[in-house]
Amino acid sequence: MTTWHAEQSRPGGTPQAPVAVHRPGPAAPVPQPALDYYLVHPDGPGGSVAAPEGLVVEEFVLGEDWAAVRLDSAAWTPADGHWWDCAAFSRSIRVDAHLRRRVVGVPRHEAATAYRLLGGGELPGEEALRGHFHDGQPLSRAAPLRLNPHPAGAGMRDSRVYRVLFAADLRPDGLANLRGGWRMASTGDPADPEARVIGVASRRVGADSFTWHLRRIGAGGPWCLDLSADLAGGADPLGPLLRELTAALRMQGLIPVTIERFS
Repeated sequence: MTTWHAEQSRPGGTPQAPVAVHRPGPAAPVPQPALDYYLVHPDGPGGSVAAPEGLVVEEFVLGEDWAAVRLDSAAWTPADGHWWDCAAFSRSIRVDAHLRRRVVGVPRHEAATAYRLLGGGELPGEEALRGHFHDGQPLSRAAPLRLNPHPAGAGMRDSRVYRVLFAADLRPDGLANLRGGWRMASTGDPADPEARVIGVASRRVGADSFTWHLRRIGAGGPWCLDLSADLAGGADPLGPLLRELTAALRMQGLIPVTIERFS
């Protein structure tokens, strides 16, 4: 991983009072990981099955309307022994297909196992990892386009459309996993080069309604997820749902590039 080192910029007898008996209440929910974790494998034959040579941690910073405004990242290798900002490397994996094949998205617990086996010890908590983000990559933004000229449906306060763009290709097993996990209806044959929308799924969160389409952009091109949201209340469910759907595709081998608001 020699290309990483060029990017490094920052090494970092009295009577006792009666004892009150407290009955335990419901357990507090365990915070879910919010950062994206990747293992980077060696280059060359057999690299994909060899032990990883480092980790990358990323986070898309979302604006008030839940569109991505910045990509923060940090990396760690045993040779360095400390975390360093890796904005250039994060950009490269989104444009360089050869480099991207070395990068595998994993859940936090798998990243923690690799970090420990590589000699890093206990993987820092997410707030500590954010402390290694310094020079995030700003993401270009434009005013939302009004793709749908119709107003929000009856009883709905607002309607929005978001697109999450991905690099890399979606394997057949990854598509099957998404169909099962999302109960996604098939709408197109991925083997057909003319097929664009491959599947559609939906969910209700309280009074809010969400529908997302898994779409291929051009024959053999990148993939995207188009999310339509009909909001009866506030926009609070949007951020968590966008992160959840993005993470599901990341776990199937895709690399998120940006999150755009279309309307």
